[in-house]
Amino acid sequence: MAGYEAAHWTIDDLDFSRIELDRIRDDDTLFYLACSASFIESGSDLYTHNLVDFFAGDEEVTAWLRDHWEHEELQHGRALRAYVNHVWPEFDWEPAFRNFLTEYATYCKVDLLAPTRGLEMSARCVVETGTATYYRALAKAASEPVFVDLCTRIATDEVNHYKHFYKFFRRYRGEERLGRLRVLGTVARRTWELKSEDADCALRHIARGRHPAQADDRAWQRGLSSRVNRTVSRNLNPGMTLKMLMRPLELPAPVQTALQVPIELFMQRVFLR
Repeated sequence: MAGYEAAHWTIDDLDFSRIELDRIRDDDTLFYLACSASFIESGSDLYTHNLVDFFAGDEEVTAWLRDHWEHEELQHGRALRAYVNHVWPEFDWEPAFRNFLTEYATYCKVDLLAPTRGLEMSARCVVETGTATYYRALAKAASEPVFVDLCTRIATDEVNHYKHFYKFFRRYRGEERLGRLRVLGTVARRTWELKSEDADCALRHIARGRHPAQADDRAWQRGLSSRVNRTVSRNLNPGMTLKMLMRPLELPAPVQTALQVPIELFMQRVFLR
């Protein structure tokens, strides 16, 4: 593990003294995007424990989840929290996160995973596609260089995580004799869930600390959600996203080409909901 950590970036590689506050300090939308990401990443150990239980007995998978995936996901949360604290020090992160985590824990249950290990690995590919897409979009939406650097680093990690889950998926696909239709069903369902209650939960708890007077106003909440979703949607990289989503299906090239436009429209709907 020591060699692995040495090869991977750390929070110390980010120079917070170089943050150009005038480029981001007054951007309330990016505040909510960065802070909600810090909450969800900081709660990633809940999902890790569920996955370790689900894949018990497969030491290759569980060792990687414990020693690499969880380590990097929690580091993302710490780095994002540090950035939020530097740019928006008036926001009281810790109590808002604790309240979020209490509710978020109810969404992280083993019985919500896919019915087989192979299908869950295909679902993990979708989730990593979504997170890589999200951080690429944030890097594109922002102009503050330290934030762009941080989001780019995290997006690169998420792509690497995808590669590991895809490798595990291919092994399980053979063992379980998974047909394309079953994989397609899981990929489609999990893609629709990318804009999920996790993000809405984070936004609600952040709003109670950031804008307490408006936090319980349903119309205001919908406006906030719409604003952050539009920011992500406008900065999507459809080509890379589609390639990652479709890879577990291993479709012939002509079929992939035929599906490109409808899947792109589907992704737009996912992020604009």
